[in-house]
Amino acid sequence: MKVLLTGANGFVGSHVLDILRQRGIEVAALLRPGSDRQFIKHLAGDFELRTGSITEVASIKEALSGITHVIHCAGCTKAVGIRDFYRVNQGGTENVIAAVNREAGHVQRLVHVSSLAASGPATAQSPAREEDPPHPVSHYGRSKLAAEQAVRDRCRSEFVIVRPPAVYGPRDRGFLPMFAAVRHHLLPRSNPHQALSLVYVQDLAKAIVVCLEAPGIVGKTFFASSPEVVSGVMMAKEIARQSKTWTVPCPLHPMLLWPVCAAQDGWSRITGKAAMLSLQKFAELRASGWVCSPAALQKATGFECGTTLSQGVTATLSWYREHDWL
Repeated sequence: MKVLLTGANGFVGSHVLDILRQRGIEVAALLRPGSDRQFIKHLAGDFELRTGSITEVASIKEALSGITHVIHCAGCTKAVGIRDFYRVNQGGTENVIAAVNREAGHVQRLVHVSSLAASGPATAQSPAREEDPPHPVSHYGRSKLAAEQAVRDRCRSEFVIVRPPAVYGPRDRGFLPMFAAVRHHLLPRSNPHQALSLVYVQDLAKAIVVCLEAPGIVGKTFFASSPEVVSGVMMAKEIARQSKTWTVPCPLHPMLLWPVCAAQDGWSRITGKAAMLSLQKFAELRASGWVCSPAALQKATGFECGTTLSQGVTATLSWYREHDWL
């Protein structure tokens, strides 16, 4: 087996690369010239580097030489303009599919990493299941759903689609502001009743690698998440408990985030730099819940994302401190 991994230098992709190499699987990583490689420098020389981008058809075609499996992790989670979500998430995936189809006799399976955002919000009382009709609420979610549909409609090799919810763990910048707020004795309380499924990044990476070869799952979509249902407030309290620090509640009604998100959108257009908070993100922040059921993945493969919130916060907090992110 030889795997082409897109997005190998990113938060999730770098952990997938770690798991692949730990299991002795040969890897070629498709990376843009000049891309930030801080998360994979410890593996320098332990994988093959192939230069290119998912937005460049020719470079993907060249990158597939000698490849038997593809893990497509690359994607756009924040953007200056809406079109960028579709250009990268949908268009980039269509390019990967086209290249895989040209090598259909050699590439055996494509594992496509999508998102719970493609499915849409769901509550703890009625968690999202793979057979539910999707109803994404943001252009990020719609672009990921469009990418999924392209895989289902066009991919001529075996494929599996993995949908993670919010991902946290070492190397993550998304949840870092919450850890930093707690360090400064603030307990964020934005939409405190919003129920969440989360997945610890190393669990997700293992789930993705399991889907490379597991029998009986071809053509299927799976949610990959911890079975625990939590909330942002629960996570912040766990961070405070493990940090042994006192906190003051910092309530912020979701509607009060709208001007913050709007301001970030304006600033992004001025600077040309995408921000995580945006009006697109606001639609997700105000949702009643983001809960999914991981039962189908466990039943089909025997794998469970078993890291608890407490265990995941311990590992994440330790990594942030060790690397001076906190």
